[in-house]
Amino acid sequence: MRRPHIHHPAAINTRAPDPQFTPCSETQKLLNIAKELLQTEEAYVKRLNLLDQVFCTKLTEAGIPQEVITGIFSNISSIYCFHDKFLLPELQTRITGEWDSNPRIGDILQKLAPFMKMYGEYVKNFDRAMDLVNTWTQRSSQFKSVVQNIQKQDVCGNLTLQHHMLEPVQRIPRYELLLKDYLKKLPDDALDRKDAEKALELISTAANHSNAAIRKMEKMHKLLEVYERLGGEEDIVNPANELIKEGHIKKMSAKNGTAQDRYLYLFNNMVLYCVPKLRLMGQKFSVRERIDIAGMEVQENVKQNLPHTFAIIGKQRSLELQARTAEEKEDWIQARITHMHACSRCTPTHICTHRLLSLVHTCSILCLRLW
Repeated sequence: MRRPHIHHPAAINTRAPDPQFTPCSETQKLLNIAKELLQTEEAYVKRLNLLDQVFCTKLTEAGIPQEVITGIFSNISSIYCFHDKFLLPELQTRITGEWDSNPRIGDILQKLAPFMKMYGEYVKNFDRAMDLVNTWTQRSSQFKSVVQNIQKQDVCGNLTLQHHMLEPVQRIPRYELLLKDYLKKLPDDALDRKDAEKALELISTAANHSNAAIRKMEKMHKLLEVYERLGGEEDIVNPANELIKEGHIKKMSAKNGTAQDRYLYLFNNMVLYCVPKLRLMGQKFSVRERIDIAGMEVQENVKQNLPHTFAIIGKQRSLELQARTAEEKEDWIQARITHMHACSRCTPTHICTHRLLSLVHTCSILCLRLW
């Protein structure tokens, strides 16, 4: 006889849910963001203390002229005072002592955000400050000794003065990111929404200036990397230079047609044709030829029997090249053509302004090599 099918109800799980796998509520997510803001603010205030109370104080005690100290550190004392005496204490009180009854941060940031306008002075002075650090490191053994002695301390975390000086420039964009994340998770009808949105509006304005300074620094850091790869090639770290594209390429021999491994750097004003070199002190390539962009022509499909070939024809030299893929070939040609079109739209005034704006960077980046 066929046994009847007996339905067994699913067993009831009486175990308590594992907190580790409990979904994080929106309320908890908001608290986590607030805690991240507080933790990063506490670390940031320590860095401001290092700049104002250690570097600035020790250099003053060493007899470095006051105008040099002011030129380097700008209004860092005011920034430190604002965060140490006002913003940090309010965040600590709210997040660690009042959060259960008043879970919000937008009101604090909205109230204090206008004071962040003081960062404008620091950011505008940043290029000059880097220039002064480099100049006085070369000019004054006393200045160099004081800075290097501080950098050896644990509080510096094996980072240079320049690295710590960049932190105030980077801090405002971090407030902006945290506030955006906070607003995404904040209910539309939350009491804190209006204040948080107003705070974001004020902070975003200040962040734009900081982001522009960061982008300029990143550009010059890239030039410094090229400078080191080429073993100190002259005129690379130049404010007028802009690296557009770089990469491996094959160069077709004019004698026998064999392909040779080469490396190209495409700048706004020149192409550097490089050959691989045994690494010595970090150097990876040697410059075989500089070819001016002015008057340069690009020809496609110069070798009908070989794929992905093209040629650049310049005043100093012409090169027959082979990319690894059709896409890579197109990238090289488009990078050159796009830049050529961009240059044709530039007036002498635009070029002059660009050079003036970036002139202050040269020494600021080279000084990073001293440590």
